[in-house]
Amino acid sequence: MVRRANECSVKVNENMRGGDGSVKLTSLISGPEELLDKGRLFSVITLEPGCSIGCHVHEKESELFYIVKGSVTYNDNGEEITVNPGDVTIVEPGGSHGIANRTDETCELVALILYQ
Repeated sequence: MVRRANECSVKVNENMRGGDGSVKLTSLISGPEELLDKGRLFSVITLEPGCSIGCHVHEKESELFYIVKGSVTYNDNGEEITVNPGDVTIVEPGGSHGIANRTDETCELVALILYQ
């Protein structure tokens, strides 16, 4: 199967998880069945300057971010870390995380949420 870029659904969330501004999510899957019901999200996330996803907890699931473009500030269980293109972040079940674009350029990352 091939899914063309123009076939991916796009959603914009305002103040996602209590964060600032708008977060654009381009879904790379049509539903959890495409992850063999082992996860619920596989998306490209676009953060414009000043936008963020607020800190939140993942219960019974983990989330991975692969940074594609730009540098972002990652909140890893309360510790803020700058991550750059090529870096991967992982929040384990029960952990908390958030992410913020505090730069002047657009940031893109790939996000994957897998069930425990």
